[in-house]
Amino acid sequence: MAFGAGFAICFAMPPWGWWPLAPFGIAAWALLLRGQSRRSRAWVGVMVALAWFLPSLLWMVKFTPVAWPVGVALWFGFIMAVASMICPAEAPALALPGALILTEWVRWHAPFGGVPLSMLAMTQGAGPLLPVARLVGTIGVSAAIAVSGAALAALTRADTRVRGAIALAAVVVVTLLGVIAPHGHDVRTLSVATVQGGGPQQTRTFDPLVLSRHLDEAKKIQGDVDLIVLPEDIVNVHGYFATLPDHERIVKLARDHHATVVVGIVEDHNNPKHFWNAVIAVGPDGQDLGRYDKVRRVPYGEYVPMRWMLDPIAHNQLPRSDAVPGTAPAVINTGVGRLGIAISWEVFFPRRVRESLHHDAELVLNPTNGSSYWLTEVQTQQIASSILRAEETGRWVLQSAPTGFSAIIDPDGNVTDRSGIPDAAVLQHRVHLRRGNTLATHLGDLPALVLAMALLAAAHRARLTRRRDERAPTGGTLDRDSAVSVEPTGLA
Repeated sequence: MAFGAGFAICFAMPPWGWWPLAPFGIAAWALLLRGQSRRSRAWVGVMVALAWFLPSLLWMVKFTPVAWPVGVALWFGFIMAVASMICPAEAPALALPGALILTEWVRWHAPFGGVPLSMLAMTQGAGPLLPVARLVGTIGVSAAIAVSGAALAALTRADTRVRGAIALAAVVVVTLLGVIAPHGHDVRTLSVATVQGGGPQQTRTFDPLVLSRHLDEAKKIQGDVDLIVLPEDIVNVHGYFATLPDHERIVKLARDHHATVVVGIVEDHNNPKHFWNAVIAVGPDGQDLGRYDKVRRVPYGEYVPMRWMLDPIAHNQLPRSDAVPGTAPAVINTGVGRLGIAISWEVFFPRRVRESLHHDAELVLNPTNGSSYWLTEVQTQQIASSILRAEETGRWVLQSAPTGFSAIIDPDGNVTDRSGIPDAAVLQHRVHLRRGNTLATHLGDLPALVLAMALLAAAHRARLTRRRDERAPTGGTLDRDSAVSVEPTGLA
């Protein structure tokens, strides 16, 4: 049954996207914890984690066949075991949403700065709880899913049925408030184009054909455009990009279309141990407008944590050089507006995109490169993350990838246009520069974390109350205090 609960959550994730399964999986998880010992609750968490994460992270096999099962079993098994253990057996349906909120928050921050893959909130990319993101952020969406599942578990028991119904009603109310919550306003219209050069999956972008494919595809742009967005690292050079012929090719593209061009580059500055992953903007006159260097790097993809320990063991299987993290704000100021930049992996982190809004970003760009990944799990989860970022920030999001998926997403989380894999495609649309903030960009993760602590505190209070009642004498003369039975609160 624990495996079944985990599989239900797993197949609610992209690329499957059967979102109604997620709350039912959580409901089954909560029911399995009731009345169990601490050890049994921990093992339930491990089994749920294995079924949830092994299939949804299957793409890792192509990168590291050993780390896929070992890493999933150790890290995800451990964190879900802890989540189950801290749920008291007397009130698991009350505690589990709080525990899951905390696990999601931890996974957005640790290890190595966060590995936010297969997050609960991703199930709502096309689900009804998406508007919650505008009100209380992406982690609030995870909270709404977890509370919905716990409420379903509460509905199965006569003594908690009313509280379960109240919890479901609360989720509906919060969702409706998200629909009408402020999310900024339009200030100007732009004509934009995202370019996808196409080609088979697992095409490496250091192949010079990759840039040529994109420049050839850009010739299909129709009419006048203000902004052209090219993917992450389709330009890979030894030395400095500004001094090499590829720079002139991008300048020519900008001048030919009289448009601002944003392109992802990788350069090594002739340094064998380091490289720089950046996005630059070139104006219609061919002048460089600004640059953003990627801050949140992919562990074991763009840099190697603990290299000093791992290099002697597996140096042939590790990246030879490490990306140098950027330090500048995630925006580039151009003639077409202030562009918020989230390079590839960074779009999985709500805090990275919130930072760009704190620096007045009017449009969010996600140049990315999913071409080296096996299957479509990473790419579809990235689309879901871009949808969440659009809803959470009230901004249009433009995602551009070499072989897919590229997409244009409006501030309500609707995908207005999307390419396939491995298509060559130009997506053109009229979008709006927007200003103003949502409540989520103001409040961040705080509301969900407060809810988590309140739920866990209420669950443990219910546990102590129930145990006190069980120890109360059943005969003889009772004083008033010992004779009063206190009803546990919440979804006990």
